[in-house]
Amino acid sequence: MPLKYPLVHVDEVRPENMKQGEGWAISEFRLPISGRNGSSTTIFHSTFRPGSTHARHLHRNCDEIAVYLQGHGVVGQGNQRTEVRAGHCRLMPRGSEHFYYNESKHEESVCIGFYVGANSVENTGYEFRGAVTDADLKMPRSKTFSDGILVHIDEVKPARMNVEDGWSITDFRIPIGRHNGSPTTLFWAKFMPGAVHKKHRHDNCEEIYYVLRGHGLAGAGPDRAEVRGGHVHYIPKGVEHFLHNLSKTEPLEAIGIYIGAGSVEETGYVYMGEVTETDLKPQAA
Repeated sequence: MPLKYPLVHVDEVRPENMKQGEGWAISEFRLPISGRNGSSTTIFHSTFRPGSTHARHLHRNCDEIAVYLQGHGVVGQGNQRTEVRAGHCRLMPRGSEHFYYNESKHEESVCIGFYVGANSVENTGYEFRGAVTDADLKMPRSKTFSDGILVHIDEVKPARMNVEDGWSITDFRIPIGRHNGSPTTLFWAKFMPGAVHKKHRHDNCEEIYYVLRGHGLAGAGPDRAEVRGGHVHYIPKGVEHFLHNLSKTEPLEAIGIYIGAGSVEETGYVYMGEVTETDLKPQAA
């Protein structure tokens, strides 16, 4: 039975043909969810081979949120430079010039990101600002930026969520949100074996999440489908959904955003009830 709400694996998405002359020297750039799926926001999945870069650019129309999943590199924000590694979470404000360069000689770098409120790359107001030069890479590197947000997930304390409201998640962290100046919330959730975020909905915002690793069952409205690392799920405003770790031995991790809601409270969270044995019988996607 076809799914009603978009659930896409990045491996099933063709890489985009981006123009290197406009700074897109990314080895592989995929768009699993965008306006084509009914979303107000575009999520991207980028792979940078050693030495590759996304040159200096900005987005006139939207903030960008990026999460680095593998490797390490040099990032620029305006006239500042720093280094990022797996686990860093970053917000680049609209109109602020930035870049990324994979300085590894041996390892690929992978990140996911969100063009918040832009349903296509074109609608971000993309503007190429020039190549990343040796001078850019030799600039002094600070620990963080004065513009935007940069935080490592290990530095973020788990939030205290109410189990009685369905939050049977082992570890739920909010690296970016209203608390540090963002109107959109970025969350990172870890489910140990058997853990579940029970049925709930968000009346004030859309949600997009990316399964980083693990094996689980996702529900959205009438949909039931198994998910694994690399799946991206789009949940429209007001749609009941849940996520359950099916593994008996491995954790499930998901990273996502509440679009235009700076906190869980702002999402209009409503608890809808238990995940039942009937719910745990997946449909064919």
